[in-house]
Amino acid sequence: MKKPSDEQASDYGIGDLLGFGSQSVRKNYYPALQDRIEELEQERNRYKWLFENALHGVFQGNLRAGFLACNPAMAKICGYDSPEELKHRVIRLREQLFCSSSEFDDLRQELLDRGSLSARETRLRRADSAPVHVAITLLRRPDLGPEVVEAFVADITERVQSREKLVQMNANLERRVDERTAALQQANSGLHYQIEEREKAERGLVVAVQAAQDANRSKDKYLAAASHDLLQPLNAARLMISALQESQLPAEEGRMVQQVHRALEGAEDLLADLLDISKLDQQAMVPDLVMTDAAVLIKGLGEEFEAIAANAQLDFRIRTIPAMIKIDQRMLTRIIRNLLSNAFRYTPNGRVLLAMRARRNALRIEVWDTGVGIEGSKLDEIFTEFHQLLPQGTGGRQGAGLGLAIVERMVRVLECKMDVVSRPGRGSRFALVLPMDVSDEQHTMKPSVGTAQTFAQGFVGAKILVIDNDFSVLESMKLLLERWDCSVVTAPGEEAARAYLEQADELPVAILADYHLDYDQTGSDAIHAIRKMLGRNIPAALITADHSAETRQLMRDQELPILNKPVKPNRLRALLSSLLASG
Repeated sequence: MKKPSDEQASDYGIGDLLGFGSQSVRKNYYPALQDRIEELEQERNRYKWLFENALHGVFQGNLRAGFLACNPAMAKICGYDSPEELKHRVIRLREQLFCSSSEFDDLRQELLDRGSLSARETRLRRADSAPVHVAITLLRRPDLGPEVVEAFVADITERVQSREKLVQMNANLERRVDERTAALQQANSGLHYQIEEREKAERGLVVAVQAAQDANRSKDKYLAAASHDLLQPLNAARLMISALQESQLPAEEGRMVQQVHRALEGAEDLLADLLDISKLDQQAMVPDLVMTDAAVLIKGLGEEFEAIAANAQLDFRIRTIPAMIKIDQRMLTRIIRNLLSNAFRYTPNGRVLLAMRARRNALRIEVWDTGVGIEGSKLDEIFTEFHQLLPQGTGGRQGAGLGLAIVERMVRVLECKMDVVSRPGRGSRFALVLPMDVSDEQHTMKPSVGTAQTFAQGFVGAKILVIDNDFSVLESMKLLLERWDCSVVTAPGEEAARAYLEQADELPVAILADYHLDYDQTGSDAIHAIRKMLGRNIPAALITADHSAETRQLMRDQELPILNKPVKPNRLRALLSSLLASG
């Protein structure tokens, strides 16, 4: 409500402005003007209320002096009890309000040049001399004075603190990546001194180490680009070591070969884990769903781990049931293999069971063990990267802690379910639940690579043609196959293979070809050219370090089985058995 004095003052000022006496105004000779004066007074009161109750600081000041007016929020930002105290205490904005005189001078000059500034970050000095981070918007008021400004001030201390924490977190992350890169470099340095083709492997590892150091900028791109170059020397080394393991060696040399085998196996597993986790995080791994005989796949996986079980003196059993499911065979194989690896790794004695169980419209694949078990509070943690159930140095071969992280991501990609039950000291049970359409049982499928039964009678006299542009791989493959009593012919490409076959007295019974050959040629092209030349559909398969879904689909369209590098002897033996059986 307006005071009478205010009304009189307003009437007096307006009357003088219009050239009439106040007497005429009070007598309301101009009722419309009186109404307008009341509206202006109400508007002035509204703006005054907003000014005094605004959440942000608002002030009017002289850049060469102090405050002309300020609201309570501005006083609170600066640490004063009232706007009057702030105006009384701060008489020079440059020296007393701003923490940096140089920042004030820069703001003042830009404001004079442009007329306004919007949301500039700076620091103001509080009553206790502590700095406060603010975002300030300034507007010149030359109508009130040459350096009079109006300002809006927001306290952004929390925003600045959050930004500083984020910078620190990024710095910590970069440090952790550097530490892991250094650890990988150290592991690689110890590896390449133990393999026979030392110089070539060393060059490949130097490339990998250099790429790892650049991982701060692009870890995923590095892993995708380096995979083929790393898998090539690893493949040659694994084949060579496998051949040595099947030779009659003195006890000491045999122990050394076994140590090299374990080192290569660890490097191979780590590389495969890193590649898979990278693809999964990029959402670049698309499921390739095909009809699969789950029982055959499970039996093939079980055969891989029989030797591990025998060496660890564990009771390993497999229980299967007939079941056809539509699934990505590679992802399913990887999930079960990772679960089995963990079961054997953390079971010092007792039993491991791999079982299939039918449920309504679903198939359960379960891995049971009598190992160390997992505490209930840590069940969610085991699926995170670099997490291990036991600390290093507690016995057994340790992994990188990526196996279950890969399992969790692949289960998510396949839109399946995984549940875990475990008791410390008693063991664990991991169950993969796969949807199974009843109509799937009516489908049939051809056995896929890796699910064929092992050729029990050996390969005596079987002539095998091996095509690969890497001479170390050719030598290693020849040495291993000859240990299996095969007759092996090697060629670096299609032209050399055809030249040999034109003069050969005996044709090969199977062809094993690398996918990427020299001069942009492919192994599939070489296989088709040889079959056309001989007029025979000789059984053949591709061996490649290319794990892409596009390559697998292309080879499926051409009905050529694939075996991925690095080649494991038991999978190669199963593949060769399948080829000879189909011939």
